Amino acid sequence: MPQVIEQIRSTATLIVPEIVLLAAVCALFLVGPFLVNEAGEAPAGLRKRWGFLSLFALVVALVAWCDGDHSLVQNGLFRIDGLVWYARGLSLIAGILLVLVLWNQIDDVHSAEAYACLLSIVMGTNLVAAANDLISLFLALELVSIPTYVLLYLGKRDRIGGEATLKYFLLSIFSSALVLYGMSWLYGVTGTTNFTMIRDALVNRAPHAGEGLLEISFALILAGLCFRLAAVPFHFYAPDVFQGTTASNAALLSLIPKVVGFVALIHLIPLSGATDGWERWMPDHESKLLLAALAVATMFLGNLMALRQSHIYRLMAYSSIAHAGYMLIGLVIGDTAPVGGREAILFYLATYGLMTIGVFALLSARAGDGQPLKTDADLRGLSRVQPMIAVLLAVCLFSLTGLPPTAGFLGKLNLFLTAWSDGTQLGHVLAILMALNAAIGAYYYLRLVALMFLEPSAAEPQPVRLAWAPWLAGTVCAVASIALFVAPQWLWDSIP
Repeated sequence: MPQVIEQIRSTATLIVPEIVLLAAVCALFLVGPFLVNEAGEAPAGLRKRWGFLSLFALVVALVAWCDGDHSLVQNGLFRIDGLVWYARGLSLIAGILLVLVLWNQIDDVHSAEAYACLLSIVMGTNLVAAANDLISLFLALELVSIPTYVLLYLGKRDRIGGEATLKYFLLSIFSSALVLYGMSWLYGVTGTTNFTMIRDALVNRAPHAGEGLLEISFALILAGLCFRLAAVPFHFYAPDVFQGTTASNAALLSLIPKVVGFVALIHLIPLSGATDGWERWMPDHESKLLLAALAVATMFLGNLMALRQSHIYRLMAYSSIAHAGYMLIGLVIGDTAPVGGREAILFYLATYGLMTIGVFALLSARAGDGQPLKTDADLRGLSRVQPMIAVLLAVCLFSLTGLPPTAGFLGKLNLFLTAWSDGTQLGHVLAILMALNAAIGAYYYLRLVALMFLEPSAAEPQPVRLAWAPWLAGTVCAVASIALFVAPQWLWDSIP
């Protein structure tokens, strides 16, 4: 018994930020229902109190994260290293921004559950990064998925919202089944679920032993995780789900599943059979070709379909698909190039988070007057009605385009240099195709900017009441996007 207690204690010391979030989640789930009466009524402003509690929990977890270090510490279930440190910071900061976007997107009655689900998703994202075992990794993935179903339903409970939730639910459990089935094949080859022991078993196995089983395992796990990335051909749920949900949920789906998917792939790609050590990260030849095909198909489909969209949420869904294709290029190249693929992906995730959360935050900030921005028609002449929102939204769209002086330019440049500096024909082809897709994407992003500044508004300008919380989140994202272009080195240096 003392050994069990000591093991629990040692495990708890590795996940202090997640324990802080867990305490807040328990408080929200346990106390929230008691503040709603039998008639389904809640005190006015209750959502703001839960919002402040969620922000407090995230700030405390951020402080615990800052006090952590990059040194390698591991036990059976968790492994804390530089990747975990970076992913934690990214998810916690994104969580603070998402709380602000959610501020006016949920009613008082369901606010406790909504914020609890959001904190659970952030906690699950951190645990995916910290996982050192197939079991802890799968449980962390589900800790992200299950609260997402609930949050999607709570955000919009009409017919369209219910349809979006059902589509995401059915396809998500299918992807979870694929991941779990793939993990079972990997366990069958190695006889263990611990990452370090799996690595040792793969390195020391007889030549060509279990190669077919490993290929099946990798294909199944990749297919399941590609659902989270919204990569082709597992992308088809995204446009309908984005259109049918709220701005806060769309912002969450744009970023958090990508962080989860790419961090999990960075964990698992070394397990695909390569014989190099943990310090040298790269996919093997077969994985390169498969990932390259996924990257090209995802980029082109996302950008070409976005050209046809008039609903901004659907456009951003296809944009999200295209950006997943860009980041897949980093997985293809690995760390063989002078500019490492892993570093380029992690840098891009941070810049992409600022871009996409900023767009949805600013779109929902207009909801303060009951008129959220959702279609092209809503953007016409926005610079005359609400110039500050138009300017900030233009900055985020410029960043998505990849134009200087925004962080999006540096993110795309890093991925381009990663592919080009690989020195192989495959790398050069991917770099050229990425540049071509960036040019295609520029058309539909800049078209939205033109609508705001060059088109006349449909009605006379009227005073607009803004929702302060999403406006603050959008302002932070836009300003940070420019600041990161001016001083990006600190973020690059923090990437493991």
